[in-house]
Amino acid sequence: MKEPRINTREAGGAAERIAQDYLAGKGYRILMTNWYCGHLELDIIAQDGDELVIVEVKSRRGIAFDHPSDALSNKKMRQIIEAAGSWIDTSGWEGETRFDLITIVFTGQDEYELEHYEEAFNPEA
Repeated sequence: MKEPRINTREAGGAAERIAQDYLAGKGYRILMTNWYCGHLELDIIAQDGDELVIVEVKSRRGIAFDHPSDALSNKKMRQIIEAAGSWIDTSGWEGETRFDLITIVFTGQDEYELEHYEEAFNPEA
């Protein structure tokens, strides 16, 4: 009997849960997940010490496809920065902010490779 295939939305949700657990294990405080501002979304909003961390999570199933980090386009980065600005305005956050990327490649049933890129992009760039 074949394993049921996981769809893209399920894989994305699983990747975000894995990323949240990873960050919490490193001592980050998860403030919000899947925050929307219109059509823009922030995957994870966390706090690392005195720093706000906006985390984009990208995932892929298997190694036959491009690396998930390749999906972080300039347009996507601008959208994340715009949404983060809205969240910061709404929340009243006044500290430093950084933008991280977590990539997860699912390599098998319950197996994956996770990479965490701190300061993956800069809003001033």
